[in-house]
Amino acid sequence: MPKNVRVRFAPSPTGPLHIGGVRTALYNYLFAKKHGGTFILRIEDTDQKRYVANAEKYIIEALEWSGIPYDEGLEKEAGYGPYRQSERKEIYQKYAQQLVDAGWGYYAFDTAEELDKQRKNSEANKETFIYNWHNRSEMNNSLSLSKEEVDRRIAAGDNYVIRFKTPKDEILVLQDLIRGEVKIDTNVLDDKVLYKTDGMPTYHLANIIDDHLMEISHVIRGEEWLPSMALHILLYRAFDWEAPEFAHLPLLMKPVGKGKLSKRDGDKLGFPVFPLEYTNKSTNEVSRGYREDGYFPEAFINMLAFLGWNPGTEQEIFSLEELIQAFSLERVSKSGAKFNLDKTKWFQQQYMQRADDSEIARMFQTDILSKAENLTNQNDTKYITKVVSLIKERATFVADLWDLGHYFFETPSSYDPKVAKKAWKEGTDNLMKEVIIILDEISDFSSENIETNIKTWIQEKELGFGKVLMPFRLSLVGSMQGPHVFDIAAMIGKDETISRIQKAINQLS
Repeated sequence: MPKNVRVRFAPSPTGPLHIGGVRTALYNYLFAKKHGGTFILRIEDTDQKRYVANAEKYIIEALEWSGIPYDEGLEKEAGYGPYRQSERKEIYQKYAQQLVDAGWGYYAFDTAEELDKQRKNSEANKETFIYNWHNRSEMNNSLSLSKEEVDRRIAAGDNYVIRFKTPKDEILVLQDLIRGEVKIDTNVLDDKVLYKTDGMPTYHLANIIDDHLMEISHVIRGEEWLPSMALHILLYRAFDWEAPEFAHLPLLMKPVGKGKLSKRDGDKLGFPVFPLEYTNKSTNEVSRGYREDGYFPEAFINMLAFLGWNPGTEQEIFSLEELIQAFSLERVSKSGAKFNLDKTKWFQQQYMQRADDSEIARMFQTDILSKAENLTNQNDTKYITKVVSLIKERATFVADLWDLGHYFFETPSSYDPKVAKKAWKEGTDNLMKEVIIILDEISDFSSENIETNIKTWIQEKELGFGKVLMPFRLSLVGSMQGPHVFDIAAMIGKDETISRIQKAINQLS
């Protein structure tokens, strides 16, 4: 392990950040922090045609919400910038020319029409068109043209690209920290375009140059880049640079069946595939986000960490600091990780139960109660915190608290008809009137006192508990839901308890 660990997360600003990208950022972050290193954010915007204006801001906000901030990058300059590839054009041009001068690259003047003709000819012969060692000397490039002709074309402003001259007849033996040894026959590799007609480098060239100049020690990225590893290693060789170590992470898979997790899967099965809500400015389509769906960032990150990695123990709930200490690339899986919505909600529920009641109360008050009108105690922090302590165990999200405990803040406006039919029988009115008398005589209106007085009276009358407690709960709540009914009565107070029972008598008689 090198002393100076430097890793980077390098997304393209082409739209919202997929949770697979967040997981890549997370693993880079964990690895860096585990080894006292630096986590860098770099924006790879070489594909200007697909650039989306608000995507960069979205990426930064998503990382910040997730609790995995970068140490170096945009607006966090540390001497290795700029951190947008579009601002590094002059750097790439110099190195692209260096490859040509060293014989590792060449100018290609082939037009789109000429290349399309070659592809069609190959298809007619039931072959796959590959631009490499077997046909490059026959194509329209500086390997087949004279130097004078090449110079003339460049001087005349003819369009060209710079391609990499892939070596022939070589077996590359590559090492991946997750997948082990990978062997590639260079004869099957094409001569990739490194520098485009528009004066921008392709991902491959920019990626290698940036990683070298930014002194990246480990490249931890998605499995989709594994086929590019051979070219990247060859580029390091061509520049005579030491290559970083590579680790290719498994794909995030659909919950059902095979294939990479997509937005369509989320839409179909009802879960987000983006950390934050995203609005497509072109179509006005809104995509759900984990933040807006009510997930805690800690639960979201804990869930993501387990999609492709395991600690080798039974422990599942990890703080970020615990993840840093436990994480290792050796325990990252080679095979794809299947997304599990139920498990995702389980993580959220675990964090909900472990959260401090006062913090949940603050969120409940800010996000829900403050947006309603004429609720009792909707600004009473102590009261709201007590309510949370009574109903939290049944909740997965903060938003669930309203459905679980709305009756603590408002009188029921209706009663569950099925419950009412079962609970409110002939004679129930008179029983509830007696309950009102008992309640009115209690001076210390605590849950314990209410329970003692009501249950003593029930026993003295030789009544079934359900005959009294069902209509009692129905009166206070409007249904059979909720915590201990005497806790509810104590919370809402004597006057409100009696008022609700009287209202039920009036409406259900």
